[in-house]
Amino acid sequence: MTYATQLGILGGGQLAQMLAMAAIPLGIRCHIYEPAADAPAQHVAYHHQSSYAQQATLKIFAERVAVITYEFENVPSTAADYLATLKPIHPQPKALTICQDRLFEKQFVTKQGFMTAPFTAVDPTKGVSQSIDKIRLPAIAKTRRMGYDGKGQQRINTLTEAYQVMVDLAGQDIILEGVVNFTRELSIIAVRDAHGRTVRYPLIENHHHQGILRLSLAAAPNVHPLIEAQADAMAKLLTNALDYVGVLTIECFEVMTPNGPTLLINELAPRVHNSGHWSIEGSMTSQFENHVRAVCGLPLGPVAPRGISAMINLIGDIPNPADVPAGTFIHLYHKDARPGRKVGHLTIVARNMASLLRKIEECRALPGVWLPTL
Repeated sequence: MTYATQLGILGGGQLAQMLAMAAIPLGIRCHIYEPAADAPAQHVAYHHQSSYAQQATLKIFAERVAVITYEFENVPSTAADYLATLKPIHPQPKALTICQDRLFEKQFVTKQGFMTAPFTAVDPTKGVSQSIDKIRLPAIAKTRRMGYDGKGQQRINTLTEAYQVMVDLAGQDIILEGVVNFTRELSIIAVRDAHGRTVRYPLIENHHHQGILRLSLAAAPNVHPLIEAQADAMAKLLTNALDYVGVLTIECFEVMTPNGPTLLINELAPRVHNSGHWSIEGSMTSQFENHVRAVCGLPLGPVAPRGISAMINLIGDIPNPADVPAGTFIHLYHKDARPGRKVGHLTIVARNMASLLRKIEECRALPGVWLPTL
Protein backbone atom coordinates (compact mmCIF):
# COMPACT_ATOMS: atom_id res chain seq x y z
CA MET A 1 0.00 0.00 0.00
CA THR A 2 1.08 3.59 -0.54
CA TYR A 3 1.45 5.93 2.40
CA ALA A 4 2.98 9.31 3.19
CA THR A 5 6.68 9.17 4.01
CA GLN A 6 7.19 12.89 4.68
CA LEU A 7 5.11 14.18 7.61
CA GLY A 8 4.78 17.82 8.59
CA ILE A 9 4.07 18.71 12.22
CA LEU A 10 2.91 22.15 13.32
CA GLY A 11 4.68 22.78 16.62
CA GLY A 12 8.01 21.52 17.83
CA GLY A 13 7.58 20.64 21.50
CA GLN A 14 7.95 17.30 23.26
CA LEU A 15 4.82 15.90 21.62
CA ALA A 16 6.31 16.58 18.18
CA GLN A 17 9.55 15.02 19.40
CA MET A 18 7.77 11.81 20.40
CA LEU A 19 5.74 11.76 17.18
CA ALA A 20 8.94 12.04 15.14
CA MET A 21 10.61 9.29 17.15
CA ALA A 22 7.61 7.01 16.51
CA ALA A 23 7.73 7.82 12.78
CA ILE A 24 11.38 6.92 12.23
CA PRO A 25 10.99 3.10 12.52
CA LEU A 26 8.13 3.32 10.00
CA GLY A 27 10.44 4.95 7.44
CA ILE A 28 8.67 8.29 7.80
CA ARG A 29 10.66 11.53 8.04
CA CYS A 30 9.19 14.44 9.99
CA HIS A 31 9.42 18.18 9.42
CA ILE A 32 8.41 20.53 12.23
CA TYR A 33 7.19 24.09 11.74
CA GLU A 34 8.03 25.94 14.94
CA PRO A 35 8.83 29.63 15.55
CA ALA A 36 11.12 28.93 18.54
CA ALA A 37 14.80 28.20 17.96
CA ASP A 38 15.12 25.75 20.85
CA ALA A 39 12.36 23.33 19.82
CA PRO A 40 12.77 19.91 21.47
CA ALA A 41 11.75 18.11 18.26
CA GLN A 42 14.59 19.63 16.23
CA HIS A 43 16.80 16.80 17.52
CA VAL A 44 14.81 14.21 15.55
CA ALA A 45 13.16 16.18 12.72
CA TYR A 46 13.85 18.87 10.16
CA HIS A 47 13.18 22.27 11.73
CA HIS A 48 11.43 24.99 9.72
CA GLN A 49 11.77 28.02 11.99
CA SER A 50 9.39 30.82 11.11
CA SER A 51 6.26 32.66 12.22
CA TYR A 52 2.84 31.12 11.61
CA ALA A 53 1.91 34.40 9.94
CA GLN A 54 4.45 33.93 7.12
CA GLN A 55 2.60 32.34 4.20
CA ALA A 56 5.76 32.15 2.10
CA THR A 57 7.53 29.89 4.60
CA LEU A 58 4.34 27.92 5.28
CA LYS A 59 4.21 27.22 1.53
CA ILE A 60 7.82 25.99 1.49
CA PHE A 61 7.06 23.76 4.46
CA ALA A 62 4.00 22.31 2.71
CA GLU A 63 5.99 21.62 -0.47
CA ARG A 64 8.38 19.38 1.45
CA VAL A 65 5.79 17.11 3.06
CA ALA A 66 2.95 14.86 1.92
CA VAL A 67 0.59 15.36 4.86
CA ILE A 68 0.41 17.71 7.85
CA THR A 69 -0.66 17.31 11.47
CA TYR A 70 -0.14 19.32 14.66
CA GLU A 71 1.06 18.68 18.17
CA PHE A 72 -0.96 21.32 20.03
CA GLU A 73 -4.32 22.98 19.53
CA ASN A 74 -3.18 26.60 19.69
CA VAL A 75 -1.83 26.66 16.16
CA PRO A 76 -3.38 29.78 14.56
CA SER A 77 -6.42 28.65 12.61
CA THR A 78 -5.44 30.98 9.74
CA ALA A 79 -2.21 29.01 9.27
CA ALA A 80 -4.03 25.66 9.38
CA ASP A 81 -6.68 26.86 6.94
CA TYR A 82 -4.02 28.08 4.50
CA LEU A 83 -2.02 24.86 4.70
CA ALA A 84 -5.21 22.86 4.08
CA THR A 85 -5.39 24.45 0.62
CA LEU A 86 -1.93 23.04 -0.13
CA LYS A 87 -1.76 19.59 1.46
CA PRO A 88 -3.99 17.20 3.44
CA ILE A 89 -4.07 18.15 7.11
CA HIS A 90 -5.22 15.79 9.86
CA PRO A 91 -7.15 16.27 12.01
CA GLN A 92 -8.98 18.69 9.73
CA PRO A 93 -8.99 22.39 10.73
CA LYS A 94 -12.65 22.11 11.81
CA ALA A 95 -11.53 20.08 14.83
CA LEU A 96 -8.86 22.64 15.62
CA THR A 97 -11.37 25.52 15.50
CA ILE A 98 -13.76 23.75 17.87
CA CYS A 99 -11.11 22.65 20.37
CA GLN A 100 -9.39 26.03 20.48
CA ASP A 101 -12.45 27.64 22.06
CA ARG A 102 -13.93 26.21 25.28
CA LEU A 103 -17.38 27.55 24.45
CA PHE A 104 -17.44 26.03 20.94
CA GLU A 105 -16.07 22.80 22.40
CA LYS A 106 -18.81 22.45 25.02
CA GLN A 107 -21.52 23.40 22.54
CA PHE A 108 -20.23 20.72 20.17
CA VAL A 109 -20.09 18.07 22.91
CA THR A 110 -23.63 18.76 24.13
CA LYS A 111 -24.92 18.75 20.55
CA GLN A 112 -23.62 15.18 20.24
CA GLY A 113 -25.68 14.22 23.30
CA PHE A 114 -22.97 14.13 25.97
CA MET A 115 -22.92 15.95 29.28
CA THR A 116 -20.55 18.64 30.55
CA ALA A 117 -20.44 20.82 33.62
CA PRO A 118 -23.01 23.65 33.47
CA PHE A 119 -21.57 26.47 31.38
CA THR A 120 -22.34 29.87 29.93
CA ALA A 121 -20.41 32.53 28.07
CA VAL A 122 -19.87 35.77 29.97
CA ASP A 123 -21.45 38.65 28.07
CA PRO A 124 -19.13 41.64 28.65
CA THR A 125 -22.00 44.04 27.96
CA LYS A 126 -24.17 42.60 30.75
CA GLY A 127 -21.56 41.74 33.37
CA VAL A 128 -20.75 38.63 35.28
CA SER A 129 -23.70 38.69 37.68
CA GLN A 130 -26.11 37.53 34.96
CA SER A 131 -23.85 34.57 34.18
CA ILE A 132 -23.65 33.68 37.87
CA ASP A 133 -27.45 33.66 38.03
CA LYS A 134 -27.35 30.87 35.43
CA ILE A 135 -24.47 28.83 36.88
CA ARG A 136 -24.53 29.60 40.62
CA LEU A 137 -21.48 29.76 42.86
CA PRO A 138 -18.97 28.32 43.32
CA ALA A 139 -17.88 28.40 39.68
CA ILE A 140 -14.77 28.39 37.53
CA ALA A 141 -14.02 31.32 35.23
CA LYS A 142 -11.91 30.31 32.24
CA THR A 143 -10.55 32.12 29.23
CA ARG A 144 -12.14 30.61 26.15
CA ARG A 145 -8.77 30.34 24.43
CA MET A 146 -5.13 29.50 25.17
CA GLY A 147 -5.46 28.06 28.68
CA TYR A 148 -3.62 24.88 29.62
CA ASP A 149 -2.09 23.30 32.76
CA GLY A 150 -4.39 25.39 34.94
CA LYS A 151 -3.52 28.68 33.22
CA GLY A 152 -6.28 31.13 32.36
CA GLN A 153 -8.75 29.88 34.96
CA GLN A 154 -9.79 30.93 38.45
CA ARG A 155 -12.24 29.60 41.00
CA ILE A 156 -14.98 32.01 42.12
CA ASN A 157 -16.66 31.58 45.50
CA THR A 158 -18.24 35.02 45.97
CA LEU A 159 -19.62 37.82 43.83
CA THR A 160 -16.74 40.04 44.98
CA GLU A 161 -14.26 37.46 43.69
CA ALA A 162 -16.20 37.32 40.42
CA TYR A 163 -15.80 41.04 39.84
CA GLN A 164 -12.06 40.80 40.57
CA VAL A 165 -11.68 37.92 38.12
CA MET A 166 -13.34 40.02 35.44
CA VAL A 167 -10.73 42.70 36.11
CA ASP A 168 -7.89 40.15 36.02
CA LEU A 169 -9.12 38.64 32.74
CA ALA A 170 -10.26 41.90 31.15
CA GLY A 171 -10.12 41.95 27.37
CA GLN A 172 -10.47 38.19 27.01
CA ASP A 173 -13.51 36.10 26.12
CA ILE A 174 -14.59 34.17 29.21
CA ILE A 175 -16.71 31.13 29.93
CA LEU A 176 -18.17 30.37 33.35
CA GLU A 177 -18.46 26.72 34.41
CA GLY A 178 -20.17 25.15 37.39
CA VAL A 179 -18.04 23.24 39.89
CA VAL A 180 -18.45 19.47 39.49
CA ASN A 181 -18.36 17.12 42.47
CA PHE A 182 -16.41 14.36 40.75
CA THR A 183 -14.89 11.16 42.11
CA ARG A 184 -11.89 11.16 39.76
CA GLU A 185 -10.57 12.41 36.44
CA LEU A 186 -10.41 10.01 33.52
CA SER A 187 -9.16 10.45 29.98
CA ILE A 188 -10.15 8.61 26.83
CA ILE A 189 -7.56 8.35 24.07
CA ALA A 190 -9.13 7.31 20.78
CA VAL A 191 -7.60 7.02 17.33
CA ARG A 192 -9.51 6.95 14.04
CA ASP A 193 -8.12 6.24 10.59
CA ALA A 194 -9.22 7.69 7.26
CA HIS A 195 -11.52 4.71 6.65
CA GLY A 196 -13.52 5.38 9.82
CA ARG A 197 -12.07 2.60 11.96
CA THR A 198 -11.83 3.79 15.59
CA VAL A 199 -10.04 2.13 18.49
CA ARG A 200 -9.39 3.39 21.98
CA TYR A 201 -6.81 2.80 24.64
CA PRO A 202 -7.76 1.65 28.17
CA LEU A 203 -9.26 4.40 30.31
CA ILE A 204 -6.65 6.45 32.15
CA GLU A 205 -6.95 7.78 35.71
CA ASN A 206 -5.29 11.19 36.13
CA HIS A 207 -4.05 13.05 39.21
CA HIS A 208 -3.31 16.79 39.07
CA HIS A 209 -1.50 19.18 41.41
CA GLN A 210 -1.54 22.97 40.98
CA GLY A 211 -3.42 22.52 37.71
CA ILE A 212 -0.74 20.28 36.14
CA LEU A 213 -1.02 16.55 35.43
CA ARG A 214 1.38 14.69 37.72
CA LEU A 215 0.40 11.01 37.54
CA SER A 216 -1.56 8.81 35.14
CA LEU A 217 -2.57 5.19 35.75
CA ALA A 218 -3.49 2.92 32.85
CA ALA A 219 -5.66 1.03 32.81
CA ALA A 220 -7.65 3.00 35.39
CA PRO A 221 -8.57 0.70 38.28
CA ASN A 222 -12.12 -0.30 39.20
CA VAL A 223 -13.89 1.00 36.09
CA HIS A 224 -17.64 0.30 36.09
CA PRO A 225 -19.11 -1.31 32.93
CA LEU A 226 -21.34 1.76 32.49
CA ILE A 227 -18.24 3.94 32.24
CA GLU A 228 -16.58 1.60 29.73
CA ALA A 229 -19.70 1.71 27.57
CA GLN A 230 -19.84 5.52 27.73
CA ALA A 231 -16.16 5.75 26.80
CA ASP A 232 -16.75 3.56 23.76
CA ALA A 233 -19.69 5.72 22.67
CA MET A 234 -17.76 8.96 23.15
CA ALA A 235 -14.75 7.70 21.21
CA LYS A 236 -16.84 6.56 18.25
CA LEU A 237 -19.46 9.30 18.06
CA LEU A 238 -17.17 12.29 18.61
CA THR A 239 -14.53 11.16 16.12
CA ASN A 240 -17.22 10.38 13.55
CA ALA A 241 -18.92 13.74 14.06
CA LEU A 242 -15.62 15.48 13.32
CA ASP A 243 -14.73 13.13 10.44
CA TYR A 244 -11.56 12.82 12.45
CA VAL A 245 -8.22 11.26 11.48
CA GLY A 246 -5.61 10.76 14.22
CA VAL A 247 -5.63 10.73 18.01
CA LEU A 248 -8.41 12.54 19.89
CA THR A 249 -8.23 12.86 23.67
CA ILE A 250 -11.40 13.30 25.72
CA GLU A 251 -10.82 14.55 29.28
CA CYS A 252 -13.65 13.58 31.62
CA PHE A 253 -14.95 13.78 35.16
CA GLU A 254 -16.39 10.60 36.65
CA VAL A 255 -19.49 11.56 38.65
CA MET A 256 -21.73 9.42 40.85
CA THR A 257 -25.48 9.66 40.24
CA PRO A 258 -28.48 7.76 41.68
CA ASN A 259 -28.35 5.61 38.54
CA GLY A 260 -24.66 4.81 38.85
CA PRO A 261 -21.44 6.45 37.66
CA THR A 262 -21.39 8.63 34.57
CA LEU A 263 -18.91 10.73 32.60
CA LEU A 264 -18.99 14.49 32.08
CA ILE A 265 -16.70 15.79 29.34
CA ASN A 266 -14.37 18.54 30.51
CA GLU A 267 -12.20 19.18 27.45
CA LEU A 268 -11.19 17.76 24.07
CA ALA A 269 -7.61 17.72 22.81
CA PRO A 270 -7.25 17.18 19.04
CA ARG A 271 -3.82 15.58 19.37
CA VAL A 272 -1.68 13.12 21.25
CA HIS A 273 -1.90 13.80 24.98
CA ASN A 274 0.21 13.91 28.12
CA SER A 275 -1.96 11.27 29.81
CA GLY A 276 -1.11 8.84 27.01
CA HIS A 277 2.67 8.92 27.37
CA TRP A 278 2.57 5.59 29.25
CA SER A 279 1.66 3.93 25.94
CA ILE A 280 5.24 4.19 24.61
CA GLU A 281 6.30 1.29 26.82
CA GLY A 282 2.92 0.20 28.15
CA SER A 283 0.92 -0.53 24.98
CA MET A 284 1.39 -2.76 21.96
CA THR A 285 1.31 0.43 19.85
CA SER A 286 1.92 3.86 21.36
CA GLN A 287 -0.45 6.78 20.87
CA PHE A 288 2.34 8.46 18.90
CA GLU A 289 2.83 5.60 16.47
CA ASN A 290 -0.91 5.21 15.96
CA HIS A 291 -1.32 8.93 15.28
CA VAL A 292 1.45 8.75 12.68
CA ARG A 293 -0.12 5.61 11.19
CA ALA A 294 -3.55 7.24 10.98
CA VAL A 295 -2.50 10.52 9.37
CA CYS A 296 0.01 8.90 6.97
CA GLY A 297 -2.38 6.21 5.74
CA LEU A 298 -1.04 3.10 7.48
CA PRO A 299 -3.23 0.54 9.29
CA LEU A 300 -3.72 1.19 12.99
CA GLY A 301 -1.73 -0.93 15.41
CA PRO A 302 -3.16 -2.90 18.36
CA VAL A 303 -3.79 -0.89 21.54
CA ALA A 304 -3.77 -3.74 24.06
CA PRO A 305 -1.77 -2.92 27.22
CA ARG A 306 1.43 -4.81 28.06
CA GLY A 307 0.56 -4.67 31.77
CA ILE A 308 -0.52 -2.00 34.23
CA SER A 309 1.27 1.31 33.69
CA ALA A 310 2.01 4.58 35.45
CA MET A 311 3.24 7.81 33.90
CA ILE A 312 4.84 10.37 36.24
CA ASN A 313 5.47 13.86 34.91
CA LEU A 314 8.72 15.62 35.77
CA ILE A 315 7.79 19.22 36.55
CA GLY A 316 10.32 22.02 37.04
CA ASP A 317 13.31 19.81 37.86
CA ILE A 318 15.27 17.00 36.23
CA PRO A 319 16.50 13.95 38.15
CA ASN A 320 19.84 12.35 37.42
CA PRO A 321 19.01 9.36 35.20
CA ALA A 322 21.41 7.31 37.33
CA ASP A 323 19.11 7.86 40.32
CA VAL A 324 15.97 6.59 38.57
CA PRO A 325 15.03 3.17 39.94
CA ALA A 326 15.83 0.16 37.77
CA GLY A 327 12.89 -0.82 35.58
CA THR A 328 11.57 2.75 35.36
CA PHE A 329 11.84 4.39 31.94
CA ILE A 330 12.91 8.03 31.76
CA HIS A 331 12.11 10.43 28.91
CA LEU A 332 13.68 13.90 28.90
CA TYR A 333 12.50 16.66 26.57
CA HIS A 334 15.64 18.73 25.96
CA LYS A 335 14.17 21.59 27.98
CA ASP A 336 15.74 23.81 30.62
CA ALA A 337 14.16 23.32 34.03
CA ARG A 338 12.01 26.09 35.46
CA PRO A 339 9.06 26.11 37.87
CA GLY A 340 5.88 24.61 36.45
CA ARG A 341 7.51 23.40 33.24
CA LYS A 342 7.13 19.85 31.96
CA VAL A 343 10.69 18.69 31.34
CA GLY A 344 10.21 14.94 31.08
CA HIS A 345 8.31 11.93 32.31
CA LEU A 346 8.82 8.51 33.85
CA THR A 347 6.98 5.34 32.86
CA ILE A 348 6.54 2.19 34.91
CA VAL A 349 4.99 -1.04 33.61
CA ALA A 350 4.08 -3.79 36.08
CA ARG A 351 2.19 -7.07 36.15
CA ASN A 352 -0.21 -6.08 38.92
CA MET A 353 -1.35 -3.03 40.87
CA ALA A 354 0.55 -3.92 44.05
CA SER A 355 3.83 -4.08 42.15
CA LEU A 356 3.02 -0.87 40.28
CA LEU A 357 2.27 1.06 43.48
CA ARG A 358 5.50 -0.15 45.04
CA LYS A 359 7.52 1.04 42.03
CA ILE A 360 5.69 4.38 41.97
CA GLU A 361 6.62 4.95 45.61
CA GLU A 362 10.30 4.39 44.77
CA CYS A 363 10.11 7.51 42.57
CA ARG A 364 8.51 9.83 45.13
CA ALA A 365 11.75 11.47 46.31
CA LEU A 366 13.11 12.20 42.82
CA PRO A 367 13.48 15.87 41.76
CA GLY A 368 10.51 17.07 39.69
CA VAL A 369 8.14 14.42 41.07
CA TRP A 370 4.93 15.13 42.99
CA LEU A 371 2.73 12.19 43.87
CA PRO A 372 -0.64 11.94 45.61
CA THR A 373 -1.26 9.54 48.46
CA LEU A 374 -2.22 6.30 46.75
